[in-house]
Amino acid sequence: MDIQTELLHELEPVVAENLNRHLSAARPWLPHDYVPWSRGRDFAFLGGEDWRPEDSPLDPVAKVALTLNLLTEDNLPSYHREIATRFGRDGAWGTWVGQWTAEEGRHSIALRDYLVVTRGVDPVALEQMRMEHTVAGYDSGDKTPLQALAYVSFQELATRVSHRNTGKASGCPLADQLLARVATDENLHMVFYRNLMAAALEINPDAAMRAICDEAVGFRMPGIGMADFAKNSILIAKAGIYDLRIHHDDVLQPVLRFWRVFERSDFGAEGEQARDELTRFLGLLDERAKYYEEKALARAQSGTVA
Repeated sequence: MDIQTELLHELEPVVAENLNRHLSAARPWLPHDYVPWSRGRDFAFLGGEDWRPEDSPLDPVAKVALTLNLLTEDNLPSYHREIATRFGRDGAWGTWVGQWTAEEGRHSIALRDYLVVTRGVDPVALEQMRMEHTVAGYDSGDKTPLQALAYVSFQELATRVSHRNTGKASGCPLADQLLARVATDENLHMVFYRNLMAAALEINPDAAMRAICDEAVGFRMPGIGMADFAKNSILIAKAGIYDLRIHHDDVLQPVLRFWRVFERSDFGAEGEQARDELTRFLGLLDERAKYYEEKALARAQSGTVA
């Protein structure tokens, strides 16, 4: 039994405990309850009118952010494969994989129904993008189970923040309510993975710290492979929905504090090296965030928008 398989076995009781905690905390919800069906009307195929840009009640940034969030959620089949491959489909791990997948599935259902019914975005373009993005799929590479745990601890929180801030920026109370509900799911998922990684730190501090450093330094959002992701990410960052400052202050730092990464005294040479690397990276990330904040302030003071 290799070290990763042994670790998964040792974590099984922690998985069962946190699965029970999750099930007691999670509140079932129905995607259709969050969609204003009375605002819907037929498209040309059924004798109505096809989408026109003036139909959308959303500003350009909200349309981009909602589309990006939805397309990210659309890749659930790939994400299921990723965690099922890393964690297995047996025992408590397998039960969690199924529970997580079922809960995540509600997100794309609700977001797509909202956007189509309200004509928030072009449904034809949206379907074309969904096909392209889902066919391409998502592949995280050869992450170990520990690296996968560290990654999803950060990623679930990043997704929660992105959804919540998108809802606030949408200008639509219904979208805000829906995305707040989705963000609640993402937060519970983050807590599950975060707790497991905390247990892994107790079992094998050095290997866990190495994985945490690797995933913090190399972190990429799961939607990175979609068309125009970089351009749209810049637009979203300038709108204050998700930028480097948010990533540093509201995603990385809270999780690292929970794990007491910078307070621990049980690391060996490997763990200490990984922690030093992480410290340097966080310093550089903070400097980059300050640089873009200063640029944004200068633009605001000069009255430019570029």
